[in-house]
Amino acid sequence: MLEDESVVTVHCPNTGAMTNCFGAGDRVYLSRAKDPKRKTPFTWEVNRHGRHWIGVNAAKANGIIGEALHRRALPGFESVQSVLPEQSFAGSRIDFRLTFLDQPDMLLEVKSVTYRAANNVGLFPDAPSERALKHLEALIEARRQGLQAGLVFCAQHTGIDRIAPATDIAPEYAVRLTEAAGQGVKILGCKVEFKMPYVRVKRPIAVDISGGLATS
Repeated sequence: MLEDESVVTVHCPNTGAMTNCFGAGDRVYLSRAKDPKRKTPFTWEVNRHGRHWIGVNAAKANGIIGEALHRRALPGFESVQSVLPEQSFAGSRIDFRLTFLDQPDMLLEVKSVTYRAANNVGLFPDAPSERALKHLEALIEARRQGLQAGLVFCAQHTGIDRIAPATDIAPEYAVRLTEAAGQGVKILGCKVEFKMPYVRVKRPIAVDISGGLATS
């Protein structure tokens, strides 16, 4: 329901389960499409659920991380020289290829995390994802070829303080994530802050790849 009390159907740019992300009475933040012919003129971007802000548009995580990389504001990536988006590699499309002066290039994949479970832990994925597994395989292959590889879990939920694989939902992903780390893929986590209408990286957060955290 909009402020004028008219009711509209909006596009939801999230293919996951969106567990614990919304409820009746929440305040939603929408963007209006530029194409007047689009079937749904509005897109659901952010949700205010209880006392928490949640970025439900999973694709926005790429823009948030990309903006931080360009500003040299992502911890650990201050020396990056160039940021190349949407790179094809090993049959996958990886979010970024980063170049450095004195290091091999890095392939960097970004995953949005919004599933907040017990103890402020963000779990990924919130639904089985063959695509996420395929991206892990590409990052492992990058390491085999002598490139750097990284995976950033971007917590678009102000109630998430650390991240872990969702072992109950996607046990194969949890196992493969541990294997990727063992092959030298850098596994990183960050938390965003919402100062509407702006969203940006706030600080790094820990990622527990042990797989010991379940969905209960």
